[in-house]
Amino acid sequence: MTEILENQRQFYNTGKTRSFAFRIKALTRLEQAVSSYEPQIKQALKRDLNKSSAESYMTEIGMILEEIAYLRRHLKKWMEPKKIRAPLAQFPSKCFQITEPYGVVLITAPWNFPFLLSLQPLAGAIAAGNCCVIKPSEYAPESARILKKILRAVFPPKYVCVIPGGKETSQRLLDQTFDYIFFTGSVPVGKIVMQKAAAHLTPVTLELGGKSPCIVEKSANIKMAAKRIIFGKLLNAGQVCVAPDYILADKTVEKELVMYLKYWIRVMYGENPVIHPDYPSIVSRRHYKRLMGMMEQGEIAAGGYGDKKTRKIAPTILRNPDLQAPLMQEEIFGPLLPVLSYETLEDAKAYIAKRPKPLALYLFTRNRQAEREIMDGLSYGGGCVNDTIMHLASSSMGFGGVGESGMGSYHGKDSFETFSHRKNILKKSDRIDLPVRYMPYNTIKEKIIRLFLGRS
Repeated sequence: MTEILENQRQFYNTGKTRSFAFRIKALTRLEQAVSSYEPQIKQALKRDLNKSSAESYMTEIGMILEEIAYLRRHLKKWMEPKKIRAPLAQFPSKCFQITEPYGVVLITAPWNFPFLLSLQPLAGAIAAGNCCVIKPSEYAPESARILKKILRAVFPPKYVCVIPGGKETSQRLLDQTFDYIFFTGSVPVGKIVMQKAAAHLTPVTLELGGKSPCIVEKSANIKMAAKRIIFGKLLNAGQVCVAPDYILADKTVEKELVMYLKYWIRVMYGENPVIHPDYPSIVSRRHYKRLMGMMEQGEIAAGGYGDKKTRKIAPTILRNPDLQAPLMQEEIFGPLLPVLSYETLEDAKAYIAKRPKPLALYLFTRNRQAEREIMDGLSYGGGCVNDTIMHLASSSMGFGGVGESGMGSYHGKDSFETFSHRKNILKKSDRIDLPVRYMPYNTIKEKIIRLFLGRS
């Protein structure tokens, strides 16, 4: 591990990764590799999570390719020095900003989207000119194996290297000195990562999670809202950091909403979803057991059962959940959906505001005043109006958390900026040297200084 990092640092110090041509070539090779290995990627996702071919492309492969294409299209412009207006107090001078890579970057990826959450930040780090170490999750072993195979085929380890392993490997990596750490995972592990990074004063981006609420206001198109909630909730069987974690529904539409939630489950997954061939599995027996235990913490309106052998849990709607139970205190990360009702929109807003800031927030409404009240009045990472999940599917918008749901942002330009240090430079003329700033000072000089600084 130490040798790998030393080799990467030596390669980075050659300056080869900094040129536009090198970065574009690396992004092109990554794009071609993802396309050529598509069958193996899909097979690995099927084995690890039982993801269907369509879901594998929609939520992983396609999004990676779209991100790389976006980076390639805009990279030249982003790399150009940015002119900044020079203050009058610095006359005569020019000010500008240039970007530079951080150096050797660690990317730690989770198991729920093992390719997307490894290769999407990697593409941003490459675009910014860094060398990278990727630590994939041990809970998706087939995906980790294929990921290593892909990157070994296109990049030398002194540039990009995959280091698989479990908790011990992660701890050893975090004990090393990196120039930047990008972590996607749970809040508890995120705190450990930040603590380890602090020992080396290493900057971090933390993409965490939390309980992302979904508000259904009384003016909403209830049938459409239910359809899009079920899509977002059951993608990857709910094992998504921005999946709707619970619903807050206006009391006048709650029963209708639950009816349509059940309707769309049947339409999309059939009468018995656990036997549907394209319905994903829960990643491990431990998580399966945890989720099955949560079912006892509310009134089951739909689902409520699972298949231990395949680790599939039926989409489960829970009404009147115990607000003090883990179901409503912890991120669910599975196909369980609690539904609460509220009297007024202000009540729903107050309920969310009392809890840690979520990674995502979803609002279904046709009322513009209600939209403004919720979108502007609550703090959260990002979200959608009249949809779920889809805000993170565009490279033109950044994605990230706030508070306990994370810090920093990536996707598209945000990725380039996240993995780049911005240097601000003042270039002063050596032909003219105003004497006013130099000792000895007097009242006339002070007046001139006040005049210049007041107009900067």
